[in-house]
Amino acid sequence: MKKLLAECFGTFWLVFGGCGSAIFAAGYPDLGIGFVGVALAFGLSVLTMAYAVGHVSGAHFNPAVSIGLWAGGKFPAKELPGYIIAQLVGAVLAAAALLYIVSGKAGFTGAGSFAANGYDALSPDGYSMMSALLTEFILTMFFLLIILGSTYPKAPKGFAGIAIGLALTLIHLISIPITNTSVNPARSTSQALFAEGGDYMGQLWLFWLAPIAGAIVAGLIHKALFSKD
Repeated sequence: MKKLLAECFGTFWLVFGGCGSAIFAAGYPDLGIGFVGVALAFGLSVLTMAYAVGHVSGAHFNPAVSIGLWAGGKFPAKELPGYIIAQLVGAVLAAAALLYIVSGKAGFTGAGSFAANGYDALSPDGYSMMSALLTEFILTMFFLLIILGSTYPKAPKGFAGIAIGLALTLIHLISIPITNTSVNPARSTSQALFAEGGDYMGQLWLFWLAPIAGAIVAGLIHKALFSKD
């Protein structure tokens, strides 16, 4: 139960911090933090929670990470359902809190895109489904390779959270214009549930398929090439 609560809290913080920065601060007149600020917010949310609860649950905060660690032989299959449910609960609770807060703004007329992920007309810069699919696959694959490598027993101790947080920052710097950056099915699901102005739920399949496929490939690569224990 402690592990599941840690995953719920961590995923809540990831969605609240990362998506919250996009909703409240990215486009704020004159003082907006922009894409760079949103990318940093996602990276910092993972970095801070990695050190806060990583010793409890492993700090996955992402169904694709849990599945990738399982594929790499670093996580038992029997714990996957509980972790994924806890991550989804944390993400949805965070999205609900964000919606409640933003609805209190003067002149509020609706959630809008709500930092949701999409392709084609729902892509921030109009990228196609195949562009989105390949982007999410590649970025999640490398994200898992970084996670598996930085947490490997022979890696320098105490720095994994920094490497993982900076990796997520870089991932967002690359892909916000393409898909609004997912690499995390829980984060995509929570925002799609409340987003308005497009078929975000209808496109959600891609943001489960591509990250999970990329994570599994990364787990298999790490297990075959880098982990000889």
